[in-house]
Amino acid sequence: METTRHQWNLTGLGCAGCANKIETAVRKMEGVASARLDFANSKFYVEINNDQDANGIRERIESIISDIEPGCCINDTEAAENDYRMLFRRRIVIYIIGLVIFIAAIILPEQSWPETLLFIMAWLIFGGQVIAKSFRNILRGRVFDENFLMTIATIGAFILGEYAEGASVMLFYQVGEMFQDYAVDRSRRSIRKLLDIKPEYANIMTESGPEKVSPANVRPGDRIMVFPGERVPLDGRVLEGYSSVDTSPLTGESLPKDVQEGDEVLSGSINQSGVLTLEVAKSYENSTVSRILELVQNASGRKAVTERFITRFAAKYTPAVVGLAAMLAILPPLFTNTPFSQWAYRALVFLVISCPCALVISIPLGFFGGIGAASRRGILVKGGNYLEALARTDTMVFDKTGTLTTGVFRVTGIVPRQGFTGQEVLHYAACAESYSTHPLARSVLERYGENPDPARMDDHAEIPGKGVRARVDRKQVLCGNRRLMEDHGISVEERASAGTSLYVAVDGVYAGRIDMEDTLKPDAVSAMESLRAMGIHDTVLLTGDVREAAHYAAGRLGIGRVHHQLLPQDKVTVLESIIDEKKGSGPVVFVGDGINDAAVISRADIGIAMGGIGSDAAIEAADIVIMNDEVGKLCDAVAIARKTRRIVFQNIVLALGVKILFLAMATGGLATLWEAVFADVGVALLAVLNAMRIIKAGSSG
Repeated sequence: METTRHQWNLTGLGCAGCANKIETAVRKMEGVASARLDFANSKFYVEINNDQDANGIRERIESIISDIEPGCCINDTEAAENDYRMLFRRRIVIYIIGLVIFIAAIILPEQSWPETLLFIMAWLIFGGQVIAKSFRNILRGRVFDENFLMTIATIGAFILGEYAEGASVMLFYQVGEMFQDYAVDRSRRSIRKLLDIKPEYANIMTESGPEKVSPANVRPGDRIMVFPGERVPLDGRVLEGYSSVDTSPLTGESLPKDVQEGDEVLSGSINQSGVLTLEVAKSYENSTVSRILELVQNASGRKAVTERFITRFAAKYTPAVVGLAAMLAILPPLFTNTPFSQWAYRALVFLVISCPCALVISIPLGFFGGIGAASRRGILVKGGNYLEALARTDTMVFDKTGTLTTGVFRVTGIVPRQGFTGQEVLHYAACAESYSTHPLARSVLERYGENPDPARMDDHAEIPGKGVRARVDRKQVLCGNRRLMEDHGISVEERASAGTSLYVAVDGVYAGRIDMEDTLKPDAVSAMESLRAMGIHDTVLLTGDVREAAHYAAGRLGIGRVHHQLLPQDKVTVLESIIDEKKGSGPVVFVGDGINDAAVISRADIGIAMGGIGSDAAIEAADIVIMNDEVGKLCDAVAIARKTRRIVFQNIVLALGVKILFLAMATGGLATLWEAVFADVGVALLAVLNAMRIIKAGSSG
């Protein structure tokens, strides 16, 4: 059944546990095909069946959101920002009133009815929303959440006569939640700033001059103007003008790129100097910037193993601790002479410290922050699962041409045979390769120096992994590698030096060869040294090139294992054998150029495409896309992945460590209610701030 995808911004979403409940409830709704709530980015993605009333379903979804998280609602971005500020100010005013009443209660004589009344008033002011939400959730069968825990803990304190402590617990909890929400909002805004590459408008050319319109309203073939300082709204080709373009929002490359008439310019880059007139090449939804934003925003849907574990753990952890608290309150008084009130108080501390907010908030923020930081460096990661897996890898498999080398071949010599001249060999090769997009073909045509006459050629056929066959001047021409010649029973000589050769045969007679050399990318050697320094020692080279050229490149790069003269299907077979060999010792990464290696990239545990900018094939096939040709970006990707994993691990240890400590202290009577609140909310706040450190890593790139 056909569906329509809706994307909504949420304001007032501060509870990660509530986000999971909203997502689960909406998924179960009739007429909803899928639902994904991105807590880190505060966005809700819902697919609604086309035979349903979309407005009616949205109203039901808004009702679910309001029931589970009061104050949270669907909104547009600008209104969301304004609503958040207004709600924050309102909370501050309410808490100040409650604090004044709380201080007045402390000043009054102890155990007097005015003191008790003021403490109850302060408790209701601070926790009225928490209490109401707790009872509302109980009626709906949702018992074990932080609202229930805080309500039971503070009511229990009142029953035990600890009015000041009951009110102060709610005060500390709400103030802590307010600062926690503020920290979460700051981290969200930091992530959005990292990904702020969306163009706001386009200057479309009209008869009366340039007119500002939404990029979504511009069509391929339209002409637009981009003035200095403006973001390029759509992919296009320069018709007029000369300028420097900042592509760092897409590639992380700090040096600007000079563009002139005829050059391609990608959306999301920033025009720095001259006025450019562009002919639009793609609609906005198919543009580079739109595809990047969509992939990064959808990345939260591919949760890391740690994220999925924490979600399941939190669901079991809270009920388990509530059960332990009940046992702590009931069992010890039955077997000891200590009063029930003493153990009941300790059980209340148990309840307060059992809230898993620090984990369920900070872990998704950590991974999404890592994805945002990588994006800022020109590295597109499609999910937290790939980021987490990359941090654990010690094996990288590489394609050679276009990945570790420039892919720009230079003809170094022409060796004619059987009475042919060098010019004849070059002529037949250029004509046969004229329709090919292979880098070797482009080099041959560049050396030939002119465009072959199409009238002299027909019957052109590409032979994958081997070469081409064509009829040139009514003669059957084969041009390709040694295996192509062997398939047709044609003997060729071995090349003595390292490099690549194209062999040419005319009417079954070997005519000669064209020798070429590829050059390593400028940062390839240093990048491989850095990867080894990071502990990635097992490196493998897979290439269709001849043995001499493959081993020569591998030797210069320090790559340990080499597999040469591989067809595309052979690369998949070799990669699968490496994956089987490494099973249980970490994921295997394959790095290719994205276009010619789509099958191998898809088969790897983690597929990385190099130079994916503007390449639909690369972006679709790979799990991680390096948006320019720099091999050194692999080191950045691994470093960000490992830093993200460290921060996530630190947050888990911090949260669980403090909780276990306070559970032990509560059992021994060494912790009070307000100390437990400080520990719980304080740890959550520290975990969120710690998660923001990875965002700073992206800002410095």
